[in-house]
Parts: sequence; C-alpha cells; structure tokens
Amino acid sequence: MNVSDPDDLGRLDRVDGHVLVTFTRRLRQSPTTVWRALTEPDHLAAWFPSTFVGERVPGARLRFALRDDVAPPFDGEMLAYEPASLLMVRWGDEVLRFDVESDGAGTVLTLTVTFDEIGKGARDGAGWHACLDLLGYAVDGGEAPWSSADRWTQVHPTYVGRFGPEASTIGPPYESQRVHGRTGERSAAD
Repeated sequence: MNVSDPDDLGRLDRVDGHVLVTFTRRLRQSPTTVWRALTEPDHLAAWFPSTFVGERVPGARLRFALRDDVAPPFDGEMLAYEPASLLMVRWGDEVLRFDVESDGAGTVLTLTVTFDEIGKGARDGAGWHACLDLLGYAVDGGEAPWSSADRWTQVHPTYVGRFGPEASTIGPPYESQRVHGRTGERSAAD
C-alpha cells in the first residue's frame, strides 16, 4: 500500500450535490509554523502544487500557476483568512479549506477539498495526499525522499480502492501525463 499511516488517508463524502475529500493530519510543529507553511510563498513552494499570488484578505482575487507548466494559470479567490486558524480559497473550480488547531505542542490540520465531479475523487485524493505528505516533511525541516508525482503514483491505487470505481473514472490530465508520464513517472523523452 505504501501509505505510511492509514489515519492519513482522505475520506470521501457527498454533501448537497458536492464531493468533499477531507484529510486530518497531526503535525509535530506549532500552529504558527504550520500557518506559515500554508500562507508564505517560500514555504508553499515546498509542498503546494501551484504558485499562490494575491492578497491574504477575504474577497481578494488570487492567481495560481501550476508547477511544471502542466496547465495554464487560473484564477481563484480568498474566501476566508483567519491567521493561524482558517484559510479557505477558491482554487479554480474547487474550494480548499484548511483548519489549523492547536494539539498540545503540535497541530491538527484538516484539509477539506470540495468539488463537483465525483470521477476525479481518487485522482485528486491521491494528489492532495502527496501534497500533505510533502507539507509534513517541510514543516519538520526535511525533504521528502520522493517527488510529488512519485508519491501520487504510490498512493493512487489506495484511493482507487478506497473511493471506488465511480470516483476513479478521471485520471491525470493530459498535460500532467505529458510532463510526468502516464503514471506520474518521468518518461525517457523528458
């Protein structure tokens, strides 16, 4: 399975016609450290799949550009910004909600991703799982032993099994396959 902790797996729910994939991660670092990783460009670069340009105030327009140019830049919006506790953005056609809670000396981070297309549940669940794994390494001051694409390849089969066939009909976008290969691995042509 190659998933370090089954508690780290996302959960898929349907609420009011939307699909929600929710992750809960316990991190050893303080909420302040985790908040910096969620909001500061230098820290975001270690784990978030895109650049994140715009003011950190509710209602601000945001601009995102995926790394490796796998898709054109896209717009979003800052929906909520409550330092060290809540960050919520519209990321293209998805909503990302990050809840940060103190847990003793550490932090409980909950990421809820909301979208409409059930078929991409396993694909996106594996993607956000990989991102959160990278975040864990980043807040601990380390570097992951694999790339985001490699981690996606490792955990995607788990999400296909966990979320089922209906949530597994949409695979990686063509642009991602062009850059990373069909399974997330770089091809000989790169």
